[in-house]
Amino acid sequence: MASIASPQAAEFTPTDWRVSHPPEALDHIPGEAGYPIIGHTFTQLRDPHAFSRRMFASYGPVYKVRTMGSWHVALIGAEANELMLFDRDKVFSSEQGWNPVLHRLFPRGLMLLDFDKHRADRRALSIAFKPEPMRHYAGALNRGIAARVEEWGGGSMRFYPAIKQLTLDLAADSFIGLPFGPEAKRINRAFVDMVQASIAPIRRPLPFTQMKRGVDGRAYLVDYFTREAERRRANGGGQDMFSQFATATDEEGNLLPVDEVVDHMNFLMMAAHDTITSSVTSLVFLLAKHPDWQAQVRDELLGVIGSPGADLAYEDLGRPELTEMAFKEALRVIPPVPSIPRRALRSFQYAGYTVPAGARVGINPHLVHHMEEHWPDPERFDPLRFTPDKVKARHKYAWVPFGGGAHMCLGLHFAYMQTKIFMAHLLTRYRVEVDPGYEPAWQAWPIPQPKDGLQVTLTPL
Repeated sequence: MASIASPQAAEFTPTDWRVSHPPEALDHIPGEAGYPIIGHTFTQLRDPHAFSRRMFASYGPVYKVRTMGSWHVALIGAEANELMLFDRDKVFSSEQGWNPVLHRLFPRGLMLLDFDKHRADRRALSIAFKPEPMRHYAGALNRGIAARVEEWGGGSMRFYPAIKQLTLDLAADSFIGLPFGPEAKRINRAFVDMVQASIAPIRRPLPFTQMKRGVDGRAYLVDYFTREAERRRANGGGQDMFSQFATATDEEGNLLPVDEVVDHMNFLMMAAHDTITSSVTSLVFLLAKHPDWQAQVRDELLGVIGSPGADLAYEDLGRPELTEMAFKEALRVIPPVPSIPRRALRSFQYAGYTVPAGARVGINPHLVHHMEEHWPDPERFDPLRFTPDKVKARHKYAWVPFGGGAHMCLGLHFAYMQTKIFMAHLLTRYRVEVDPGYEPAWQAWPIPQPKDGLQVTLTPL
């Protein structure tokens, strides 16, 4: 399947993401308008995975759909993932792709920046993920996770709210250097409101709407992080991630503007907190559902840490290879970012179609992660899909839970580290079980989570 960008085509010059092209520019692309006014908005929100499977089966790897007030063009396949994420010709704007969803909530986050600005800010913020800060985070993660997992004890529990609370506490410690307390609870509430507002059908912050709650949550966090950034600069910073951001400098050695630091912190806290919560929940559910794999992962972790509940040292993070493969398989089955939007700055070609400049386009990692051409028996949980030989034989962009190209998730190594440390403490203390035949319903957007909280039983070993 050919996928060719066209750098010489007419450019889409407006920088305002609200400016659109005429609907007739997409007449040659197959698809559906849906219902009057609302299009397919509610159909997608009800079951986005079933909707995308139906559209792909009906129209193929390129189709259009009217949703959230405008037309969107879906590009399906590993080749589409590579075209959009690698973006060698700088055809696709991440800023204008995400802005319709996130501009009121997470403006100027790293994911919403393009090209030179993105590269410069990413380089400045990468200081927070160097070996010394990461070693500091590993110590904080081991302490916090060990204490909480021990508190859980045995018995039945709703896993998702428990791990969400833990990841918030860990983020407050490692990211902000803030002991958990009333202010951390308010921070969590603000993030929850902002994430839920990102898919609210009512896109204006009218009274009593989810968008209003999200906008109010952002206002609280902007005020809090602004005060904290200025305080940390005055006091010389610290080892936590926020202090690293607050004292980061650009290529000329200048401190980043405080408002940019605040926006980056808002976005990265959301990304780390909510996506890790979702990903760890998926892994725990799949290992509980497949006790044979759980036992193998447990044995591997015990072989690395030596005794139940011992710390997983920073220097040993590369050793639990099967644990990492199981995590990657969980990210394949339930990717934390199921779809990724962009805006075409120039016209381009994919799968025999010319998509015009200005089109809102997007890829669908969840659908590609379940395509039989890349993943035989795709509904089966099999961590050995990620042995080096199988990874080498597969299309590089068939698995994109962390994005790819210049916008590859900056915190992916932190995600691996936190997940491995958590599993080392959990699985060497407990056997995690679910009732036979248990299949929770999942909220797919904006970040996957089990609607019932995921009921599990922890049995002390």
